[in-house]
Amino acid sequence: MNKWILELKPEEKKYCHSRGYNIKYTHEQKKAVISLCTRNKPAKEVAAKYGTIEENPYNWKRQLLKEKRVYSMDKKSYNKSKDTKPIEAKATELEEEKDDLSLQVIELRKEVHRLKIERDIYEKAAEIIKKDRGINIKTLTNREKDIIINALKEKYSLKELLGILNMAKSSYFYQEIAINTDKYAELRIKARDIFKESSSRYGYRRIHSLIRTAGMTVSEKVIRRIMKEEKLIVPYIKQRKYNSYKGEISPEVENIIDRDFHADKPNTKWLTDLT
Repeated sequence: MNKWILELKPEEKKYCHSRGYNIKYTHEQKKAVISLCTRNKPAKEVAAKYGTIEENPYNWKRQLLKEKRVYSMDKKSYNKSKDTKPIEAKATELEEEKDDLSLQVIELRKEVHRLKIERDIYEKAAEIIKKDRGINIKTLTNREKDIIINALKEKYSLKELLGILNMAKSSYFYQEIAINTDKYAELRIKARDIFKESSSRYGYRRIHSLIRTAGMTVSEKVIRRIMKEEKLIVPYIKQRKYNSYKGEISPEVENIIDRDFHADKPNTKWLTDLT
């Protein structure tokens, strides 16, 4: 048997005595034991580095350091001990599983939090901007996104909202300045002055004409909206619609028939229609 092993696999032959623990190990196996003793990573990675299974480094360590391990002479119990992993390997595996589960819990919490923010964004879009809940966030304009962020920024952080809405921070602050800055401020003052000088008699068409004459280019719709926002309303007396009815000029006639149109003989009841 030894000759056959030497012919087929001479490099893998184990040198051992039948009595005792005088077993020879290669340099790589010894390095694996040193790495196992001084490791700062799982034993599985150490074993993979030296191209062996996870149990072997523990067995090499036990035999090189003369650690006692009692085996029963019973074949059944011997096979059972071979199949059972060392306590250190089990502990390492449990630690790794615990770390993986902890990471999964953290990721799931982040995902739930992100979905909650998305739900609130859709609800605010339906409530404030009158958008349907089935819309895509990407279809919202920057101005609409800015309105939604301002409605939710007390509940969530600005960074989270910008990330989900896919909006740059610079775009958000640009929209803030644009919303809070009134580009028609000068036009509002001009419209108020003209309306006051006309003793509240000029409507939006007349005011628009005077503003255009002054050299300012603006639409009639803008002037009408500004006057509505500034409550520049021309007072007028509502004319009463013509009606020829003057009311009752004679006493009301008694209702003798009272919708009883039956007659037993002619010339008892005479009826006509007055228009």
